[in-house]
Amino acid sequence: MAKPHRPLFTYLAAVGATFLFAVLYVPLTAAEDEPPPWPICGPYPPSGNYTPNSTYQANINLLAASLTKNVSSSPALYATGSVGDVPYIFYGQALCRGDVANASACESCIATAFLGAQQACPLYKDVMIFYDLCQLRFSNRNFLLDDDYTVTTYMLQRSQLVGASAAAAFDAAVGLLVNATADHSVGDSSRRFGTGEEGFNDRRNPKIYALSQCAPDKTADVCRTCLGMIIGQLPESFRGRTGGGIFGVWCNFRYEVYPFFSGRPLLQLPQFVERPPASSPPVTRGGEKTKNRTGKVLAIVMPTIAAILAIAVVCFSCWRRRRPEADAFLPSTSDDIQHIDSLLLDLATLRVATDDFDERKMLGKGGFGMVYKGVLPDSQEIAVKRLGQTSRQGIGELKSELVLVAKLHHKNLVRLVGVCLEEHEKILVYEYMPNRSLDTILFSKIFSLVFFLFLNFCSRE
Repeated sequence: MAKPHRPLFTYLAAVGATFLFAVLYVPLTAAEDEPPPWPICGPYPPSGNYTPNSTYQANINLLAASLTKNVSSSPALYATGSVGDVPYIFYGQALCRGDVANASACESCIATAFLGAQQACPLYKDVMIFYDLCQLRFSNRNFLLDDDYTVTTYMLQRSQLVGASAAAAFDAAVGLLVNATADHSVGDSSRRFGTGEEGFNDRRNPKIYALSQCAPDKTADVCRTCLGMIIGQLPESFRGRTGGGIFGVWCNFRYEVYPFFSGRPLLQLPQFVERPPASSPPVTRGGEKTKNRTGKVLAIVMPTIAAILAIAVVCFSCWRRRRPEADAFLPSTSDDIQHIDSLLLDLATLRVATDDFDERKMLGKGGFGMVYKGVLPDSQEIAVKRLGQTSRQGIGELKSELVLVAKLHHKNLVRLVGVCLEEHEKILVYEYMPNRSLDTILFSKIFSLVFFLFLNFCSRE
C-alpha cells in the first residue's frame, strides 16, 4: 500500500528549518555558583591533543605573546590573530571587559588566561576560558570565520533563590534590565559594551545590576542577534535566581543583586513597578451593560469565524485539485535513497580537490559554513560547502531533504553534484559557477523559487 504524501510546502519548509536550526542552536555548559575561571575544553570534538614540547606547544606560546601585546594596545581591548602554518596553526581571540581599569590590567588578565587554559585543559588544541575581567579562546580550527554567533557558551547560575512571593516580579525586572543593557551594547559602535542598574522593591534585593558585551568587531545586527539568543534563556534557565549569566565567544551577559562591575552604570532604570492584574468590568444592576457588551462582541466575532471557515474550505478544495501535480514533486522511498546514495562522495576525494580545505581555496563564508573551490579527478570544477559542526541534524533527515534538492531542476538553481557524510562532516558539493556569487545562487534564487512554488501551489485551481 502506498504511503500518503504530505503537501509539498511541508517538505520545502523542512529544508529551510534545517538551515535555521544550524544557526540558532546554542549548546550550553552549566555551572552552579562556581568561582572563575570557567574553562571549556575542546568545544568542537574531536579537537585532539598535542604532545608536550611539540610545534603545537611552541605556536601556542607565540600566540600568547602576540595576543597579550596586541590586546593591550587596542583601544577596544580586543585582539585576534594566528600563528604558524597548517596543520600546526593556532587561531586566537582575546577580549577584556569594558570596565577594566587600564590596558595593563587587561594584558595581565589575558596572560593569566593563557596559563589557566593550559592548566585546566592540558594539551588541548581547542580551549575557551572565562575570567571576571577577560576571556580567551585559542584553537587549531579557524573559528574566527564562524557567523553562528555563540558557538559554545558557558552558563553561570547563582544558587540563591528569591522568595516565592517575589519571584515573578523579580524575573520581570531582570528581563527588563538585561534587555535594556543589551540595547545599550548594540548602540555602542566602538566597544559593544553596556552596564545597567535598576531599583527593585525588595528588602533583601533592593537593586539589580547587569552587564552585556559583544566582540567589538561585530556589527550591530550580529550583536543584537547574538545577545537575543542567549538572553532568551532567561525564563527557562534563571527563573527566580538572584544572579547568573551566559558567556560566549561573540557575546555575553550577566546580572547580579550586587555591583559586580567597576564605575557608575552606563544605564539607570527607574524603580521597577509590577503591573497590577487587569480588573474585572463592573456589572450594573439588571445586567444591561453586560448584555450590550456581549452582543457587540458576538457581532464582531461570529462573522470573523465564518470568514475563516470559508477561507479554510476554499484552500482545502484548491489543495485537493492540485494534489496530483504536487505529488509529482515528492520523493518516493527506496528509489530516492538509491538516488542520494549515488551522490555520496568520499571525504578523501574532497580533501584532495580542495587542497585539504585550504583557506586560499575559500570562496566565501556564511551562517552555516564555508565554501571552497575544488577540482574533481575528472577535471570538473566544484563549489564545496562545508556545513558547520554545530548542526545536530541526523543523517537520515539530511538525506531525505537532499533528495528533494537533487530533484529540483531550474535554470536559476545551481546543480547538486554530491554530498559527503563522513567523520562528523556534512558537506554539499555543487557545480562551480564562475564570475558569480555562490551566496546569490544558493540563497537568493532557491528561496525565490520556494516562494514561487508555494504561491503557485496554493493559488492555482
